[in-house]
Amino acid sequence: MEKAGNVSPTSKEDGSLVTESDRWADQTIREAIAEQFPDHGILTEETSHIFPEQDWCWIVDPIDGTTNFTRGVPIWAISLGLTYRGTPVFGFVYLPPLKQSFYGYWYGETGLSGPTGAYRDGQPITTSDDTPSKSHLFNLCARSIKILQKPFPCKIRMIGVASYNLLLVASGVAVGGVEATPKVWDIAAVWVIVQAAGGTFIFLKDPRLFPLTIGTNYGNKSIPSLVVNQERFVLLLKPLVECIL
Repeated sequence: MEKAGNVSPTSKEDGSLVTESDRWADQTIREAIAEQFPDHGILTEETSHIFPEQDWCWIVDPIDGTTNFTRGVPIWAISLGLTYRGTPVFGFVYLPPLKQSFYGYWYGETGLSGPTGAYRDGQPITTSDDTPSKSHLFNLCARSIKILQKPFPCKIRMIGVASYNLLLVASGVAVGGVEATPKVWDIAAVWVIVQAAGGTFIFLKDPRLFPLTIGTNYGNKSIPSLVVNQERFVLLLKPLVECIL
């Protein structure tokens, strides 16, 4: 965190930025997981993109919001999602500059059971029940501004961090959010937290992304995603964002 705003990024093949801090965080997290959970698989942004064969696998984004990080914008995150047989069941996102942590448990159709819920700094969170309007927030990413070519029913915000963009819906701050080109490490943790908080998470291109497939390379697979505070508002918002596809 001390290097935020004082690092020199390089560009990867997909145009995204990477820094030595990304690589250091990636290695540190992988080593910690391997020590605590030696039988678990790991898929991370900066190393292996192949989904492994282990029942349990961690999906890691060591720094979500690298551009913010390199420019000294104090909003970036560390994101970890835990999958069981290809489906995320636990998500944890920490924003060091804000000292905020989000986590959640949600088991879907995995057959697992246990307590479910979503939390920010240890306190339960839920999505808003409000109807989208001009007094409510909807979050975009830089690659989804095409949406604004037509009238939109909400006020628009751009965060620059995929996970936090969507977590603001989970915590009731925004009524919706869209990400045009996230990768699996951007959304694995958030997918759990949003649904545990009562929200609806929609994959605009591939409705059945999960469970992930063993041996598949997810490094170049973009996953356009829409998050809505309540399922009943999907019919209102989804047609307005499908232009990003």
